Amino acid sequence: MKSLLASWQFWALLSACFAALTAIFAKVGVEHVNSDFATFVRTIVILGALGGILLASGQWQAPGSVSGWTYLFLLLSGLATGASWLCYFRALKLGDAARVAPLDKLSVVLVAAFGVLFLGEKLSAANWLGVVMIAGGVILLTVRL
Repeated sequence: MKSLLASWQFWALLSACFAALTAIFAKVGVEHVNSDFATFVRTIVILGALGGILLASGQWQAPGSVSGWTYLFLLLSGLATGASWLCYFRALKLGDAARVAPLDKLSVVLVAAFGVLFLGEKLSAANWLGVVMIAGGVILLTVRL
C-alpha cells in the first residue's frame, strides 16, 4: 500500500476520478446559478478544505520560506487555474457535461506540446501517437456527427 501512495500514477488516476465527479457535480450545481458565482463558491470550498488539510497534516510552510520566483509561478498558475475554472463552468452552463469535459481535456495535448516547447521535455514516437490519439478522441467525443 505504501508504494501505491508513492506512485504518481495512483495520484493521477485519483485526480482523473475526482475531475470526472467535478464535471458531473458542477453540471448539476451550475444549473440554477450564475456560472461565475458557482466558481466563486467552489473556490471558497477548495480554499477551506486545503487550509484544513495543511493545518491537520502539519504541512504548513512559513511564507518567508518560499522564493519570489516560486511565488511568481504559483501566482501565474493560480491565475491560469481561475481562468480555466471560469471558462469550464461557463461551458458546463451552456453545454453537455459529456461533451464539455472531453474538450477541456484537450489540455493534455497542450501540456505535452508546451512541455516539449518550453520545458525541453522529450516525447517518443509512441508518446506523440498517444497525443494525436487523445486529440482525435476529443474530436470524436465533442463533435455531433
